[in-house]
Amino acid sequence: MRGAHRVLAGVLRRGTPSLGSKTVGGFVRYSCKFSSSATVSAKPHIRPGYVILGAGLACGAGAVLYSAHLRKKTLAATLEPVFMAQPITDMATLQQGSDMRSRMELLILRVQSDVCKAIEELESTEGDKKFLIDRWERKEGGGGISCVLQDGQVFEKAGVNISIVLGNLPPAAVRQMRARGKEFKTKDDSGLPFFAAGVSSVIHPRSPNVPTIHFNYRYFEVVEEDGTRQWWFGGGTDLTPSYLDTEDVVHFHSTLKDACDKHDKSLYPKFKKWCDDYFTIPHRGECRGVGGIFFDDVDEPSQEDAFRFVQSCADAVLPSYVPIVKKQMTCGYVEFNLVYDRGTKFGLATPGARIESILMSLPLAARWEYCHDPAPGSPEAKMVEVLKNPRDWVESQ
Repeated sequence: MRGAHRVLAGVLRRGTPSLGSKTVGGFVRYSCKFSSSATVSAKPHIRPGYVILGAGLACGAGAVLYSAHLRKKTLAATLEPVFMAQPITDMATLQQGSDMRSRMELLILRVQSDVCKAIEELESTEGDKKFLIDRWERKEGGGGISCVLQDGQVFEKAGVNISIVLGNLPPAAVRQMRARGKEFKTKDDSGLPFFAAGVSSVIHPRSPNVPTIHFNYRYFEVVEEDGTRQWWFGGGTDLTPSYLDTEDVVHFHSTLKDACDKHDKSLYPKFKKWCDDYFTIPHRGECRGVGGIFFDDVDEPSQEDAFRFVQSCADAVLPSYVPIVKKQMTCGYVEFNLVYDRGTKFGLATPGARIESILMSLPLAARWEYCHDPAPGSPEAKMVEVLKNPRDWVESQ
């Protein structure tokens, strides 16, 4: 290595190289020329071959640096059409990283973009509403991209958020995790470093014949005092209609079942039941809607297998919902989300909580009628019956 340094030093003392380039067939070809004042024979121990080698090394280094510069410029130029906004993590870091943090962030960025473009395409049939894009940063670490469409002709309100959050878990969050079975080696309930990445969406249509859809997919890491990492995935997709259309509900559940069955045929019935149990409004004895799938703390059979499962579920959102909207072209949801939802509670308990993003899931307007009792046999009564008694939508058909 010292010899190479001497060669370069000798070359640089003998003349100033000029770096030139020309484009050939889409590639940039670099050339390096030395001024005529360079005298190879000035130092007997510097051989002409070494000069050529040194020139090659200098040109090569310049080419690598310039190539990296071009890649960065090209990446910045093409970033906006791919995602809704600049990623929270530097894009070059994301593309080079093979760790789960990078892969999950890229996944949720893509899902957010796909869903927003699909919603805008549906909205364009009746109007010209577009998503408001709000990229934000969190002083404690991380940030997010909130995309919200309001007062459209097809959709009253649609929100698709991603967040990348890191820092130390607050005591309330640690206690919440312990309560559902998480075991941490630390004895107190504070100071655990964590990383969380997720996409969360709620879409409220304007027509009461089109159901509200909610989905959320997330990845979580906690670093213990001894450096070991606990990781897990969570998420799900569920549907909340105002009026029951059995054909729509069967299509929705069948699409989610197909996504689960690619990995393990036991997953759909397990996560379907979990969804029915979780999205329940206890004081009413009703489910929030007609269900879907829901899961949390998934850390098996392997990290790779769990990630692929989450990816399949996220990719099933649009095919499960868009056909329903096209065919058809809501307050139990609000009640559950404000009182019982685990994600809302965690978000409000996290330092630096962004209230606008947390409450994005609510529709623009909601109302409750005092002592509402639907007339027997009415569409409203049929819907309430399903909410009180969840059905097996796929196997019973």
